[in-house]
Amino acid sequence: MMKIKPLITAISIVVVSASATAFAATADSTRTLPVRTADSMPSIAKKVSLNVQESRAPVTAAKPADRMTQLIDSKQKTKPSAPAATADNMSAEELTRKDEQSDRTDDMSEGQAVAAPSDVSSIDSSDPLAFELPDSEKRQDFSDDPTIKNIEDKDGKRYTTLNLSNYATQVNDAVWSPSMKVNSAMTIKMQALLDWNHASPGPIDGGWGMNSKKALINFQTMKGLPATGKMDQKTWNALIKNIAANKPVLVTYTLTEDDIKTNFAATPSGSEAKSKMKGLYYQDIKEMLGERFHMDVRYLDKLNKNKTYTAGETITVLNTREKLNQRINRVVANKADKTLYAYNDDKLVATYPTTVGSDATPSPKGTFKIINKVKMPWYKATVGEGAQKKIHMLPPGPNNPVGVVWMGMSKPSYGLHGSPVPEGISRQGSAGCVRLTNWDVLEVYANIENGATVVLN
Repeated sequence: MMKIKPLITAISIVVVSASATAFAATADSTRTLPVRTADSMPSIAKKVSLNVQESRAPVTAAKPADRMTQLIDSKQKTKPSAPAATADNMSAEELTRKDEQSDRTDDMSEGQAVAAPSDVSSIDSSDPLAFELPDSEKRQDFSDDPTIKNIEDKDGKRYTTLNLSNYATQVNDAVWSPSMKVNSAMTIKMQALLDWNHASPGPIDGGWGMNSKKALINFQTMKGLPATGKMDQKTWNALIKNIAANKPVLVTYTLTEDDIKTNFAATPSGSEAKSKMKGLYYQDIKEMLGERFHMDVRYLDKLNKNKTYTAGETITVLNTREKLNQRINRVVANKADKTLYAYNDDKLVATYPTTVGSDATPSPKGTFKIINKVKMPWYKATVGEGAQKKIHMLPPGPNNPVGVVWMGMSKPSYGLHGSPVPEGISRQGSAGCVRLTNWDVLEVYANIENGATVVLN
């Protein structure tokens, strides 16, 4: 048994879509994320707003910009949109393209999450899973890394409703009614209300796709309502029941010096290059803000056109949920539903979109236990086979293959963990583990007990 404290169950996996294509970081603090902006992704799917009355067939013809775009930037010339898809964040073709890029640039054949002991000499060299690092590569202590605080902590941050755009005001004032027509303001408000009620829709993006539809069904199930996946008066009343009537969905936030001075670095391709990084940090401030505010970065971009992301600048962001504060002693990961259901005894208290295994590397079925919980895990990447096999230790960070949290299960090599690609949740494959967005996995981490039951089906 490995003498690593705390003990981490190994993850023997084939890494799928663990990182984005590498981009050279620019010298200034206003660099953007080409991989996460709509302008550089010409095949990105057009977002389809929620039809609040009935199902709607996918749109196949190009349409003018939606009301959201017109309200955010009325001077911008309308551009044709790509055909709609069922995904919240990207088309199947775009996700496939990203996966193919990842396959070409990622060289890992398998890997495992590990906790970093303060002294490499504490590792038992007789353990077949142990590893040894040269002095030049001794692991750093990430206990004070600001990543977790960036995602979790809202205290002390300045949010207002001053100087909001007409679009943001319409989102905040939106009220559902049976006769209302499809509109993007209600789509965003619905996604936010689901987030606030801990029926996570994943990255909020202004599109009503797979994860949003699941979240609505899951919320209805949580409240004992007919799980139709369609809005009605009872569902709306339940969504707003415990929410302050004046709580805004979109707010303004003033960027601080601490925000700007966060460590940012482009994620390189290849395990050896990653292992030489001080940390697998956010690639830039937009990626960090996207995770902090539960937003797809492309939606953040759309709300904040022409912003430079400098200290003192005010941007528009999502007003995220409060802490769950519910004991979780059982979770059920359902591959067919692509959902993690969190229970306090028999009460369903939260749901999260998830990736559970893949056809090539399916997750085991059965009932297991959570045996350890670790924030900011390291990742032991194996490259090659036989005499060509090499081991590289990848440092912690939000772009680590298992994100910012690892929760090991009693089934060796399996666990619940975060993801460096939040927009791929429910769409990528995982190698048998249960993958969540970094903010959702942190919510589970904060409330789940060691010894909690994990059902995989």
